[in-house]
Amino acid sequence: MGTFRNRRARSFVGLAAAGALAFSLAACGATAAPSASTPASVSAEGTDDGAKLTLWTRAPLEKQAKLLVAAYNASHKNQVELTVVPNDDYVAKVGAAAGSNSLPDLFAADIVYVPNWIKQGLFQDLTTNIDAMPFKSSINAGHLAAGTSEGKEYVLPFVLDLSMLFWNKELFSEAGLDPDKAPATMAEFAEAAKKIQALDKPGVYGTATGLNCGGCLVFTWFPSIWASGDQPMNADGTESLLNGANAKAIYDIWADLWASGAVLPSSKDEAGPTWTAGFTEGKVGLMFYPATLMSSTPFEAGVAGIPGITGGASTFVGGDGIGVSKDSKQSPQAWNFLNWMMSEDAQVGVLAKNNDAVSRSDLANNEYSAKDPRVVTINEVAGKGGTPVALNFQQAYNAVGSPWVTMVRNQVLNKANTVDKDNEQITAILAEQ
Repeated sequence: MGTFRNRRARSFVGLAAAGALAFSLAACGATAAPSASTPASVSAEGTDDGAKLTLWTRAPLEKQAKLLVAAYNASHKNQVELTVVPNDDYVAKVGAAAGSNSLPDLFAADIVYVPNWIKQGLFQDLTTNIDAMPFKSSINAGHLAAGTSEGKEYVLPFVLDLSMLFWNKELFSEAGLDPDKAPATMAEFAEAAKKIQALDKPGVYGTATGLNCGGCLVFTWFPSIWASGDQPMNADGTESLLNGANAKAIYDIWADLWASGAVLPSSKDEAGPTWTAGFTEGKVGLMFYPATLMSSTPFEAGVAGIPGITGGASTFVGGDGIGVSKDSKQSPQAWNFLNWMMSEDAQVGVLAKNNDAVSRSDLANNEYSAKDPRVVTINEVAGKGGTPVALNFQQAYNAVGSPWVTMVRNQVLNKANTVDKDNEQITAILAEQ
């Protein structure tokens, strides 16, 4: 028998969201008191007794969330009511609900927010039940690490969103490139982009990115650092290491691509909403792109891990983790959903069936992924990826005008040679407690 234990909720720290949106309990006129109820004992499978459960997720994961909830509801007495919240409103909605002790039974969170929300006491402790899962060692390590604090585990992977190298095979062939061979290094990536640019096709560019989108940049550039054998931060998430030799080489490659005209011009001011559109529309030869959008490409696309300076392959293991909220009084029933969500029935029968990445490495090669080698590649690279953990991740990297965005724009657009100074600014925010 496992138990859930509410963490003592701590005072909220303002958390910036998209558009510099922030929330605090003070703004809600409430205190951060944990649920007054004593969590019930929870068996390995939880309780399926016809309870009505509530679950919140943000809009980018709507497709996967609806599929999972529909499959669970069709096979269980418990019934989950799903609420999908616009991405830009999600942090504020969670903050307001936490302040009034009205969080849903289950809620998903962008994995980079999870450490902060754990610190604030928003999730119940799932350690005993997660540790008892016979396949725990195969659960995505990045998401588990992001959901662990002081040795206690609070979330499981909900939906993985992986950054991968995608290329347009038709444009590769036209440029004299092997359509079945991925660039193995960042230099080869740049060479391929320039060759596609040299086709001089109206409206077609070699590559694209989001040079004014911190989230896009960590999602797609951090993997090149990992693949190069380095880390973007120290293990505690309190010091930026983005001024290393390999990181500087990555900035230089992108600066050269920009200067050569091989980068989609709108990338300069792209803040996120349309950063993948050029590739999806067949107007970009190759780019680092979300694996969840693979089915959106109307042309044949190749898929590989994101390369480093001298090779290797990695990915940013993003997406959302999910846990039982501090306010839920139905812990056994909520765990029943989470336990099922990690089962083969859900991971393969729901996610893999719909070409989504699975959260268990032991299920990476399954009856559905085997039909498309690209899905197998995505699942395998997921095990080589990283999920950065830092309490102040949002402010340091994702926020509008963050020092990370400033660093990239200085190096790529202006060749300002201010890496060390900009890196210090990132560290200054990461180190704030």
